[in-house]
Amino acid sequence: MKRLLIILLWVASAKDTVSQDLPGDTLPLTLPQVVSMARSGSIASKQAITVRKTKYWEWRTYRSNYQPQLALTGTLPGFMKTTTPVTQPNGTVKFEPIHNNNSTLNMAFSQSITATGGSIYGATELQRFDDFDRNTTLYNAIPYTIGYSQPLFRFNQLKWDKRIAPLRYQESRQQYIADMELIAVKACGYFFDLLLAQVNHQIAEANLQNTRQIQRIADEKFALGKISRNEILQLQLEALKAQKSVGTAMRDMEIASLNLRAYTGLQQARNISLKLPPAEIDMNVQTERVLEEAFTNNAESIGYLRRIQEAKRDVAKARGETGLNATLNANLGYTNTAPAISKVYRSPQNQQLVEIAFSIPILDWGRSRSRTRTAEANLEFSQYEVEQDKQNFIQAITTQVTLFDMMKGQVALSALADSIATEKYEIARSRYVLGNLSITDLSIAFAEKDQAKRDFILALRGFWGAYYELRYLSLYDFEQNKKITYDTFTEH
Repeated sequence: MKRLLIILLWVASAKDTVSQDLPGDTLPLTLPQVVSMARSGSIASKQAITVRKTKYWEWRTYRSNYQPQLALTGTLPGFMKTTTPVTQPNGTVKFEPIHNNNSTLNMAFSQSITATGGSIYGATELQRFDDFDRNTTLYNAIPYTIGYSQPLFRFNQLKWDKRIAPLRYQESRQQYIADMELIAVKACGYFFDLLLAQVNHQIAEANLQNTRQIQRIADEKFALGKISRNEILQLQLEALKAQKSVGTAMRDMEIASLNLRAYTGLQQARNISLKLPPAEIDMNVQTERVLEEAFTNNAESIGYLRRIQEAKRDVAKARGETGLNATLNANLGYTNTAPAISKVYRSPQNQQLVEIAFSIPILDWGRSRSRTRTAEANLEFSQYEVEQDKQNFIQAITTQVTLFDMMKGQVALSALADSIATEKYEIARSRYVLGNLSITDLSIAFAEKDQAKRDFILALRGFWGAYYELRYLSLYDFEQNKKITYDTFTEH
């Protein structure tokens, strides 16, 4: 308990150290704020939204294939004036002038039948033909016709689309959530890149000030003959190294700041000062629970089902294109011809059609059989591939849960190590001032203090990185105990 209290007090003081004395033109940001900015303003988020819209309208297009279709087509006008060759009874050709107008209007509907793959259709049509050379007009009408077309022994695309398209659509919805969570993972990385650079800059500035203070004390000792020239040279070298570290840290901080701005879409010209995120999260995760949520929510788990269904569809298609292919066409309606539009719909003539068109390959040298065997082999491969991907997915989640639990302990240990290293350095510096410690031992304490602070930031990075990775893999918020959803794109 005492150790935990020391760690929490140290983290609180570290937060104050990072955020204190901010200039007026400095923008303080927390990790959740950076993640929120990336989700709303980054190019990656806009791309995710655009892909989401595309998949939605693809889904709407798929659904329209199962709805009745109604279309009006025609040719208005169909004027023509030209000459055309006409073969005479004696075999000679005579060019006759043509001057007419042939206009048509057709309204037709169709409805696909998913269970059979066939379609029912109906139409009404009116045609007017004007012969300007002979000054005659003739009408031809189909008051109504209704028909049915049914493929026999063939692949049913509508049935398989109805199995696969909903999976693909659900997969796209979950993929959109995963894309937004992946943005959080990347934003977290950019956040800690800049945070580490800022901490390194603060360390370098503090080390430079401390080195100069020790150097002034050493100069007084040297004047009194208490230390050697070698220690003075060593301190001068440490001061030069500290100045160089300040310049390097400043460059790294500028680069990390530009990267963070570019990814999050932050347009403000103000400087950024990042605040240390908490060293703990009030949540517990178990591997079984994470796996359960991941296989329910993640787009990858839906993709496993889709890939198997697509492979089965390809097998059915290959088999449907093998052997006998036939189509049944049936049509019933009325038609009539008259010189006036008022007469064309009187006493129409009956019109009927029944036919079966078929195709049977006699000799294809095993092509159809090879296609079927290829599709069956691809199905088998897809099943093995999906099984392997499932194992990899389970392994990734198990590893991430283990890493998250491990990093919780690493953060606490790193915070304690940093506190100890800082106290050790202060003792070493006091002993050096009193003349009880060599410059070499002081330099070692110096380096240990700096490394311990960096290790704490890196432990925090690993901890929060594992947290966002868990959200990305499971699409579940274990803090709030609810599924992750986004309302950025409204379907309508």
